[in-house]
Formats: sequence, C-alpha cells, structure tokens
Amino acid sequence: MSSVLVLTIIIFIGTYGLIISEKIHRSIVAMSGSLLILFLGILNFKEAKEYIDLNTIGLLIGMMIIVGVAKKTGIFEYLAVQAVRWAKGRPVKILLALSVITAAISALMDNVTTVLLIVPVTISITQSLRLNPFPFLISEVLASNIGGTATLIGDPPNIMIGSAVPHLSYLDFAVNLGPVCVVILVVTAWLISLIYRKELVFNAELSRSFMQQAPNEQIKDYSLMKKCLLVFSIVVIAFLLHQFLHWESSIIALAGAFLLLMIAREDPEEILLTIEWPTIFFFIGLFILVGALEKVGVIHALAVGALDLTGGNLVSTALLILWLSAIVSSFLDNIPFVATMIPLIKTLGELGGISNLDPLWWSLALGACLGGNGTLIGASVNVIVAGIAEKNGIPISFMRFTKVGFPLMIISIIIATIYVYLRYLI
Repeated sequence: MSSVLVLTIIIFIGTYGLIISEKIHRSIVAMSGSLLILFLGILNFKEAKEYIDLNTIGLLIGMMIIVGVAKKTGIFEYLAVQAVRWAKGRPVKILLALSVITAAISALMDNVTTVLLIVPVTISITQSLRLNPFPFLISEVLASNIGGTATLIGDPPNIMIGSAVPHLSYLDFAVNLGPVCVVILVVTAWLISLIYRKELVFNAELSRSFMQQAPNEQIKDYSLMKKCLLVFSIVVIAFLLHQFLHWESSIIALAGAFLLLMIAREDPEEILLTIEWPTIFFFIGLFILVGALEKVGVIHALAVGALDLTGGNLVSTALLILWLSAIVSSFLDNIPFVATMIPLIKTLGELGGISNLDPLWWSLALGACLGGNGTLIGASVNVIVAGIAEKNGIPISFMRFTKVGFPLMIISIIIATIYVYLRYLI
C-alpha cells in the first residue's frame, strides 16, 4: 500500500470524524480537508476541478436563486395555509401528505429542486403550529431520495446509468423501480409517523387559528408571484425534456434563475445573499475528497474486490451490488462510485457471459439512490435540507439524522432485496 494511498485514507477518515463530531462546522471541515489534499499534491488543481460536479453546483445555485425570489412573494406561506386546511391541522396527515408530495415531485424532476421548494413550506407550517420540524424534514429527505429513485431523471445515479445503458428508457426505469419505491415510501412514512407519534400532537386551538387565515392574504406581491410561476413552469418543462434537448439541469436552472432576476428587476446582491453558501462549499470540499479516494484507487479496489467475491454468479452479484452500493453511498458521494461500477458491471457481463445485465443495473440504481438516506452526507438533498434548516434555527446533527435515517435505509434495502430477488433472480 503506497504512502499516498495511506495518507489519502487518513485525511478522509479524519475529515469524516470531524464532520461527525460537529465541533467545527461541516463546511469548514470539508473545505479544509480538500485543501490539505491539494497542498500535499495528492490532487493538483486541474484534477480537483474535474472532480467537482459543476452540474450539481450549478443546479443548486440556480434553484436557490429562484426560491430566494419566490420567498418574497408569500407563495410558501400560501401553500402552507392550504396544506394545513386540507389536513384539518392534523400533524400526522400533514406529515404523510408532504412526504407523498415530495416523493411524487422528486420522481418527475430532480430531488434537489423538490426539497428547495417543499422545505420552506414545511418550516412555515411547523412554526405556525408550534411543532417540532425535525420529523417533517427528515421524512421529506427520505421521501425525496425514494421518489428520485423511481425514475430516470430523479437522481444523478439513474441519469448516469441511463446514459451508459442506452436501451434503458424513462419508462423502463419507472416500470422496474417505481413499484418497489411506492412500497418503500409507504413503509418509511408509516415508520416515521410511528417513531414521532408523541411529537405529532394535534393542537385544536392553534390549528383552528391557523386555518382561519385566508390563503390569498398570504400573497405579498401578485405581480412577482406570476413572474416566478412563469419562470418556474418553463424550468420544470425544460427539466422534463432535458434528455431530448440535451441540456444539463444546471444550465436550465441557471438560465431560469437569471431570466427571473431580469424580468423581476430584483436586486441581485440581495437575492444572492439567500444562497446557502456553506452548503455549496461543503459540496465542493466533499467532491474533492471523494475525488482523491477515486484517484488513488480506493473506490475501484472496493468495487473490484466485492465483485470478485461473487465468482460471476448473477444472484450473488446482483445482491452484493445492491448492498455494497447502499452502504458505500451512505458515507460517500454516490456519483463517483456509480461511475466506477458502470464499466465494472459491463466488464463482468463480458467476462462472465451474462447476457442480461438489467438486474445488476436495477440493483445499482436502488442501492446507490436509497443508500443516500443512511447519513446526513449520504445524498445532496440531505445536506441541502440541513443547511436550510440551520439557517432557520433548526440544527440537524449528523448523529440525530443517522439514528433515524440509517435503520430506515436498511429496511428499504431489505425490501429492495426481496423485490430484486423475486422479480429478476428466480
């Protein structure tokens, strides 16, 4: 084992340990670790830039700008009042409704955009009803990752698999991954409501007071709201068509953001301050750290070693890919891991004479996407929601998230294991 490899692993583990300890803000820790990687020459500047996923960064910034402008209209307060009125102020019904909505929207477009829209509504509801926001927020994080698993465009790993395997269409993803995601969503939402049943207490007086508010009175600027809805509609349509238009989601989001700034005549300095910059820098640091692991061969060695254990057997290979992807994706960014697994699965098919690799692709998609629910840094949406919550005075610690997210992730992978085995392997 080379000294560079050992040093990279030590830096990564040390950085990860500090993130878990939460004694220093995770953005500072991640950036410090990535800068140490650069100072020691493990990655040079050019290599570091290549490992930073600019599509993710651009998508985040673009949608944060759109949400920052939309907040000024009062539309999130309007949606909050409407949601509470529909649920008649019942916290459990509100939690279940928001979970289903989050999963559904995440299946139709990327889950990052979904949580940027849903979380402000959720915070408004919980503050008005004096409820603990954590059960609602973690439920939406889990639902978003589950919903994103169901379609080709819902989560980056699926987009990567779809690009690498041309015969797998949008419909193929929905038909093969949609049914199990519905089951997992129902089980997860039910377990969340069960875990936090003592905190989801109905307060008749507060609910009655909140529901007496007229939804239309929440809108502060109708003209700006119409402009926001127009731009957002264009962005959503472009997201749905982006595989045909061949436009990256980041380009769509940034184009929508600056179109809105142009037609709304908003002060760009004021709006840019609404961007969750700590979250952006956390992602940049994390991309570089995982990139270093990829360069020195840690991720590749992990994947190859695991696949060697199966001896080319389809059943054991599929299930190993499912579980390995889930565990690794809980602690590392799933994008480089999936990028490593794609050529390995293709090679395995060639060497092992496996003619139908589809069960392996579905196992990889389920493991990589659902595994993100395991820890706070397992998926993009987890970090984004934590950043928004923190800005609103609602800290979500690594351990607090993991205590709930990891067991529920394991349950979802058990369900996925049964599904993959019964549908594809017998």
